[in-house]
Amino acid sequence: MANADWSNKTATAFILLGFGNFPELQVLLFFLFSVIYIVTMAGNMLIIMLVVIDQHLHTPMYFFLGNLSCLETCYTSTILPRMLASLLTGDRTISFRGCIVQFYIFGVLVTTECFLLSAMSYDRYLAICKPLHYGVRMNGRFCVLLVAGSWINGFLAITMTTSLMSQLPFCGTGNIDHFFCDFTPVVKLSCSDTRLVEFWGFVLSAVCSLPPFLLTVTSYICIITSILRITSATERQKAFSTCSSHLIVVTTFYGTLIIVYLLPKTKILRDLNKVFSVFYTVLTPLVNPLIYSLRNKEVKKALRKAVSKCMGFARI
Repeated sequence: MANADWSNKTATAFILLGFGNFPELQVLLFFLFSVIYIVTMAGNMLIIMLVVIDQHLHTPMYFFLGNLSCLETCYTSTILPRMLASLLTGDRTISFRGCIVQFYIFGVLVTTECFLLSAMSYDRYLAICKPLHYGVRMNGRFCVLLVAGSWINGFLAITMTTSLMSQLPFCGTGNIDHFFCDFTPVVKLSCSDTRLVEFWGFVLSAVCSLPPFLLTVTSYICIITSILRITSATERQKAFSTCSSHLIVVTTFYGTLIIVYLLPKTKILRDLNKVFSVFYTVLTPLVNPLIYSLRNKEVKKALRKAVSKCMGFARI
């Protein structure tokens, strides 16, 4: 992250309002998000472990899935532990430096996920629509380049945005009407002209979400078209079910991102911002292991093998 002159800032802390307008639901929300966090971490860590230890999962598809699970493990841990602490203790204060760092880490991860999901959709497109070219095109070097490119794009885009944001003056302690330090709620608290920062944020949001979204949707449309040509009704139904699940998840992820960051901020959208944000920050990391991996025969087989080995060691 670019170095910021923290000494010029009069603000030392912000208050994350979160879901504080529902005081009667704080305990329920704490237990709900605690369960979601535990299940998300367990599911994604399990995928990472299986991809690493099972030789049969050392393929491009599982290489991407392992990276996605790693990304979402970090992604969830950037937001949920801080939110759970606020729900448990009632202390919603976050330092200015902590807020900027949280936004930076979250921004890098969510931007990287946009590009990674599009890379995964391209991998599935080649595997299903161009199977004869798959082995040549989707080689190890190309897979590493796709993943590295996703991370580099994420770092570059958010480093520039955070650098501009961190130079804004924030006067006094401000209330952030959100459960984490997101771009728009934080920038709104600045006591200076923020038009340049807002314009830059809008442009980067458009560049980092719309092209990957269009590539992903186009890939899955081609995949579903190919699936419909399969003669076996059973195989066609099975493949269609899997791909449609993937499409629903990525559409929800990209769709909520586009609503939050690109659409005009009408009163209705402002009120629903927190709800939409829950989809891509909390629910997507929860369902991705199930949708992409744990329903897969190869993953189930690897899991049974790992469990059998663990039970064998336990008997020794």
